[in-house]
Amino acid sequence: MRRRDQPTEFHATAPVRLDFAGGWTDVPPFSAREGGVVVNGAIELAARVAVRIGGRLIRLVSEDLGEELECADSGGLVLDGRLDLLKAALRMLPVQAACSITTRCDAPPGSGLGSSGAMDVALVAALALARAERWTAREIAEQAWYLETVEANIPGGKQDQFAAALGGFQRLTFRDPDVGVEPITLDPAFATALARRTVLCYTGRSRVSGATIARVMGAYERGDPRVTGALRAMKDVAAAMAEALRAGDVARVATLLSDNWTHQQALDPGMRTPEMAQLENTLTAAGALGGKAAGSGAGGSMFFVTGDDPAPAIAAARAAGATVLPVRWALEGVRAW
Repeated sequence: MRRRDQPTEFHATAPVRLDFAGGWTDVPPFSAREGGVVVNGAIELAARVAVRIGGRLIRLVSEDLGEELECADSGGLVLDGRLDLLKAALRMLPVQAACSITTRCDAPPGSGLGSSGAMDVALVAALALARAERWTAREIAEQAWYLETVEANIPGGKQDQFAAALGGFQRLTFRDPDVGVEPITLDPAFATALARRTVLCYTGRSRVSGATIARVMGAYERGDPRVTGALRAMKDVAAAMAEALRAGDVARVATLLSDNWTHQQALDPGMRTPEMAQLENTLTAAGALGGKAAGSGAGGSMFFVTGDDPAPAIAAARAAGATVLPVRWALEGVRAW
């Protein structure tokens, strides 16, 4: 029984990320057999969770998806494709017979910015607080990955959860089940310039799926030389990207983004959609120095590093029909209160 003086409402936020290099190398079985390297930076678009204890029913609401459901008890939390992440979170971390969970994310659905990983992190942090449990950022990241991949049965790597839990720029290494965390400290002037010159374009909902992930990793398991070579090359690009960021070398960062994107397209024929190809050509003509898909690819978002004046690239992206999203680095990771 909850005392009258105990809080009944709990909140958490966690930032999404831009993956500068090495995405896909954090996904099993590559991460288990050869070890992955990912470099990412958190941005100030956040997943937001509110947990309220009390009432007569369990009520789950996703404001950005426009979905909600109610059930009488935990027996109704069956994974059936409707708000499965929220159901799995409450099954994994039950708080009380009656409660509500409301979520929303600043990033568009399917944006490729790691929004589901950020939502995992915010859900775990809010529910842990509601259970009066204190976890470190790293523990939250690990539990958030377990929530998505095991409890909700959605395959993927760990980079999104660690980016959301830790914030800032990170060089993450993966040798399953271990994750190595190496923060990257950017020169403040370079960080400001990089944010100003990074144009983040949302092209529409991502078409990447569990089938795409299974296809890529199945090809790796069969020893497909094209896929295996691409994954190993992206791992090398990630190592170089960490050094370019530390050195404050904008041109090198841009070149490495494009290198990573070239290797990423070798993973699957559907990685670069016609809309993405058009956007890439348009922004290159408008002065972008390099860019790549955000996240898995096959739709979602792309981001580009421009010359000193990003205005022509921003105008070109909007003229091409893309939504330009703000880029501000999030130095802080998950917060719960």
